[in-house]
Amino acid sequence: MRVLASVLIFSAVALPCAAQTILKSEPLFLAPYEVAFVQDASCAAGKVLKVTGAIRGLHRKKMCVALASEQASLATATP
Repeated sequence: MRVLASVLIFSAVALPCAAQTILKSEPLFLAPYEVAFVQDASCAAGKVLKVTGAIRGLHRKKMCVALASEQASLATATP
C-alpha cells in the first residue's frame, strides 16, 4: 500500500514538470503570471518567445529565451 501511495505522489509531482509545450501562435487569453512558450519568427534561431500573462490593465511580458530540446514538445494552439 505504501508503494502504491508513493508511486502516485511521485507521478503527480513529476508529470507536470516533464515537458513544456511550444505553441504555434500566442494564446488569446492568458491568466495572470501564466507562462506560454511560442515559436515566433521575431526570435533568433534556437530561441522561443516566452509570454507571461499580466493582470488587467498591464501589458504581457515577452522575451526570447533558449529552451533545451528535451524540455519542449511541439504542439498547435487552439484559436
